Amino acid sequence: MNIVFLGPPGAGKGTQAKMIAEKFGIPQISTGDMFREHLSKGTELGKKAKEYMDKGALVPDEIVLGMVEERLKQPDCEKGFILDGFPRTVPQAEALDKLLEKLGKKIDYAILIDVPDEELVKRLTGRRTCKKCGMMYHVMFKPPKEEGKCDVCGGELYQRADDNEETVRNRLKVYHEQTEPIIEYYEKKGVLHRIDGMGSIDEIFNRIVKLLGG
Repeated sequence: MNIVFLGPPGAGKGTQAKMIAEKFGIPQISTGDMFREHLSKGTELGKKAKEYMDKGALVPDEIVLGMVEERLKQPDCEKGFILDGFPRTVPQAEALDKLLEKLGKKIDYAILIDVPDEELVKRLTGRRTCKKCGMMYHVMFKPPKEEGKCDVCGGELYQRADDNEETVRNRLKVYHEQTEPIIEYYEKKGVLHRIDGMGSIDEIFNRIVKLLGG
């Protein structure tokens, strides 16, 4: 079962992908996680990716595809995988299809989590991240026990540069211009499924599980 999660920034793709990965026992491949690994190791790919991420822009395809190919060849992807945050554009989706064909695989489900823009702005500008362990909080939905402090490790919480309102609106604009055509791409292939992204995490999770026949 090979799945792609689609949806705007802040739709909850990462959270849902993680839960679905655990339920079905297949790995979640998040471009965010791959970038963080490269950033923490200080690789050339990581440094290049950071320049784009800080501006709220999309990272060039060749950087991302290289990381994805490397990851899909690992043995834990044999029974299936979940791609979260990639592909984001039609050329990326086409390149991914070619790559999968080479590996003897294909996408079975493209799951779109639908959330209105204003809700996304509220969600994203309220995010806080721990400097030490990377744990995420939200001023409205998941506040820490003590303001500005991580519940897990006591580290300092900060607002990522790409979580301020101006950058968030820019990211949504980029999403609508560049990523929405991919919805049509998967629709034409007959693998697109729309999921209502409003409601509790569990409600959204149950909608996806029902779709996947779990």
